[in-house]
Amino acid sequence: MKGDYLANKLEPIGKSSLGMDENLVALLAIAFSPITAIIFLVMEKESKFVKFHSIQSLVVVVFTFVLYTVLGMIPILGWMMIPFVGIGVFVLWIVMLIKAYQGEWFELPIAGKFSMEQVNK
Repeated sequence: MKGDYLANKLEPIGKSSLGMDENLVALLAIAFSPITAIIFLVMEKESKFVKFHSIQSLVVVVFTFVLYTVLGMIPILGWMMIPFVGIGVFVLWIVMLIKAYQGEWFELPIAGKFSMEQVNK
């Protein structure tokens, strides 16, 4: 993978094909996901940074939806866990926003690897 973008490496932030700074577009993709993530994923033609953060954000949204659904089907214990999962997801969302704005390729364990593979196809 020599020459490809590497996760957790700070890269100079340039302009996306949408005419805005890459870090700002990535931040917006995460902030209002899944709608903005899908829009930027479809519209962005060049920036692997924006595509990476859009895909990773979508994966996190889908995983969160599935997790909430499963917990909702587990009486009492699952219902009691939902608020704690919500706090964890909120903290993860804030971290993802900060890392994207800082221009960092912040790769989550499973979602990040999948996203990086999709971007490098």
